[in-house]
Amino acid sequence: MLPAVRTLLAVALGGALGSTARYLLAGWVQQRAAATRGAVALFPAGTLVVNLAGCLTIGCLAVLLQERFAGDPALRTFLLIGLLGGFTTFSTFGWETLALARDGNVALAAVNVLASLALGLAAVWAGAALARWLSGGLS
Repeated sequence: MLPAVRTLLAVALGGALGSTARYLLAGWVQQRAAATRGAVALFPAGTLVVNLAGCLTIGCLAVLLQERFAGDPALRTFLLIGLLGGFTTFSTFGWETLALARDGNVALAAVNVLASLALGLAAVWAGAALARWLSGGLS
C-alpha cells in the first residue's frame, strides 16, 4: 500500500530543503578548509561537519518528537525522514545504531557499524569498477 500523499509531500519537501542545506553547508566548510594548508585542505571537512550536525540534530529532534511533542506524524516524517534524510542519512545510521545499543543489542549495533563501513566501501569500489568496465565496454 502506498503512503498517503501528505506523507510523500512531507518527505519530498523536507528532502529538497535538507539536500540544499547539505550542499550549502558542506561547500562553505570545504571552501574554508581548502584555504588552509596541509592535510586540512585535503580532508573532506564539509562532509564531516554535515554528518556530525545531522547526528546532533536527529538525536535532539527524535527525543523531542518522541517525548515532548508526540503529535503530528507528518511533522516527524518531514523533519526526520525528509529534512535530515536529505541532509545526511548518516544521522539515521547513527540514531538506529544507538537505538540498537540502548536496547541491549550491542552486538547488532557493532555489526551495523562494521557492515555499513566495510560493505559501504566495498560497494563504492564495486560501483566505480562497474562504471569503468561499462565505459570501457561502451567505447
